[in-house]
Amino acid sequence: GSVVASYPYDDSPTHRLTGVYSKSADDEVFKYLAKAYASHHPIMRTGKPNCPGEERETFPDGITNGAQWYDVEGGMQDYNYVWANCFEITLELSCCKYPPTSELPKEWENNRESLLAFIEKV
Repeated sequence: GSVVASYPYDDSPTHRLTGVYSKSADDEVFKYLAKAYASHHPIMRTGKPNCPGEERETFPDGITNGAQWYDVEGGMQDYNYVWANCFEITLELSCCKYPPTSELPKEWENNRESLLAFIEKV
């Protein structure tokens, strides 16, 4: 896990593991939507999720192009964009993929304003 808003494309023509910016035709729209979410999240907006084992990982403005972060062949956000014309971003909301129940109220508080800002963009 991490704390970042990721946008298409997740896959790149070279299929390099990381570091390839894979720009979609709607790149600016996707960045706008990702920033709408990230800018309201107290951790995400810093671009420094500080996840255990990944302390050096940073994301400017709390967002990343999926393939630039790591290449995923056959990902859902790419599939939906290409085949159904659905604009989808992936939200990584926690360093822990399965946070304990006791942390869920804090996670809700961290994400509430971001979610409302994102919904307003619809």
